[in-house]
This record gives sequence, structure tokens and C-alpha cells, in this order.
Amino acid sequence: MTVHSVALSGLLDTDRIRADFPILTRLLDGDRPLVYLDSANTSHKPQQVIDALSEHYALHNANVARAVHQLGAEATAAFEASRDKVAAFIGAPSRGEVIFTKNASEALNLVANTLAWARGDLTIGVGDEVLITEMEHHSNIVPWQLLTERKGAQLRWFGLTDEGRLDLSNLDELINDRTKVVSLTWVSNMLGTINPVEEIARRAHEVGALVVVDASQAVPQLPVDVAAIGADLVAFTGHKLLGPTGIGVLWGRSEVLEALPPFLGGGEMIETVTMARSTYARVPAKFEAGTPPIAQAVGLGAAIDYLAAIGMDKVAAHEQAITAYAL
Repeated sequence: MTVHSVALSGLLDTDRIRADFPILTRLLDGDRPLVYLDSANTSHKPQQVIDALSEHYALHNANVARAVHQLGAEATAAFEASRDKVAAFIGAPSRGEVIFTKNASEALNLVANTLAWARGDLTIGVGDEVLITEMEHHSNIVPWQLLTERKGAQLRWFGLTDEGRLDLSNLDELINDRTKVVSLTWVSNMLGTINPVEEIARRAHEVGALVVVDASQAVPQLPVDVAAIGADLVAFTGHKLLGPTGIGVLWGRSEVLEALPPFLGGGEMIETVTMARSTYARVPAKFEAGTPPIAQAVGLGAAIDYLAAIGMDKVAAHEQAITAYAL
């Protein structure tokens, strides 16, 4: 038995899984099988996800919520069923805490912008601090730069050790009484580092700071329980999760989401509208203005079904094994 087969035996039936991905049958330049090592950027889609998208467009295509006919009811049921699947997959205490966005970048911008407009305990102003890390994706840097510039707050960050881990030696100094937000990646897209989110969240909550987690690389490869990691808001994207492009998720604790103002205005996020003023729907509708990514949500639901059937514990173990083998 080879070293490779010893390292990976008993984890996943990779031949069976590969057979579910049509793109992996491609030959490049006529005779070279496709080898794809860029799933951290975007993952390919199994036939089950492709079929779910095709069936939705072929048989159930309609707008959700506002369409009072059978196709509208079917589309709404499928869309909301995907919300249920997301909630169960990430351990959300309530389906109403799951907000669909177009990607993780939009989810993180939603948080940063609504915090810029927030009042009361969530207000950020001159002298306040937002803490990120040096290993963040641009989507978890630029929104906070914009927020701190607009509000006169200060942006600070964790440095890195020579081993590519967060330098927590000055944790209590960086997270202090001026800290209003700590936003960090759970798994680095650059280094693969898995950060100690629970430890950092515990310290952040000691000073009353809000904890935002970019889980774009974590949700596709780890068993996730958002309620257990201590975060207040968690963002991830569908296209890294075997799902379609154009769909992302923001999970947030109900009390935090209710306290934040709307991000976009339009249909479905309103309760009443007059020429003088409007009142807003409760979450998640408050943050889902206009026609949402319906088919994309259905496809994401199918991707979650696929991964849940494999088992995220097995996915994580397999990823650890191939990483160890490569090292």
C-alpha cells in the first residue's frame, strides 16, 4: 500500500465524488485530464446542483413572496426551504437569522455600512476602534477602512507570526475599551490558517465589542456551529460551497440584526410606505430588498444537501489528511 493510500484510506470515496462533477471529465488540449486546485477561489458544481438550477428555471420560475399564483408559491417554498437548509447546516438558532446576499463581500459591506448608520449602543464615532487582521481578504479590509474614515474611528489589526498564525501576544492591548468591532477571517484564504475565533470573541465580548467573522473558507470545509463560536455576525459565500455564484449568506444574532438599520431600500423590505415615511419589515426581510437571488438560493440548498450527505466531519478529515500528506 502506498503512503498516499495509507494517508487517505477510509475517508471519502473520491472516485464516486469526482463522477458527480461533469467538468472533471474535460480533457485539456485534447488529452490532458483537468486538474483543478483553485476551489478556495471558486468551487465546481456537482450534477445535483446543476440539475436543481435547471429544474427551477424549467418548471418553477417565478418571483417569490409577491406572486400570488402556483408558480410563485412553488418558487417561494423552494427559496425558503433553502433558508431552512442553511440555518440547519451552520447551526443557526433561528431561520430568521439567515439573510441571503449576492456574496460574502456584500454581506460584509452590509454590516460595515449599517454600523456606520447605526445609533445607540452600536454607534461608532471619533476615538472608537475597529480591529481586523493582516490576513484578511480585501472584502474584510476595505469596508472597515471606509467605515473608519467616514466616522473618524481608528482601524487596528493583529499582526502575523513567522508561522503564519495570528500574533495574539498583545490581545488585551488590541482589544480594549475603545474597541467597537472585531472582524476576522475564520480560515485564511492566503495561508489556510484556522484562527481561534472563540478565544478572540470571548475577549471582544468582555469589552462589549461586536464580533464579525468571514467564514467563506470555513463553511465549505469544516463542521460549523455559528452559535458556538461566539460570533455576532458571520458571512460566507455560495460559490466556494459547491453552490452557484451570485448567492451569499449573512447570519446574525437576532437582537443584533433587529438593532441595525436597513442596508438597501425597495420592495419586500418594507412594512408600510407613505410619501412621508416608511416602516420596515422584520429580519430577514428587512435586509433583502428587491427580487432576491432565487434560483441561486435553490442551487445553494442543493449544494448543502450534497455536502450534508457526505458529512462535513468527513470533508474536514479528508482535507486535513491531504494537507498532511502534501506537507
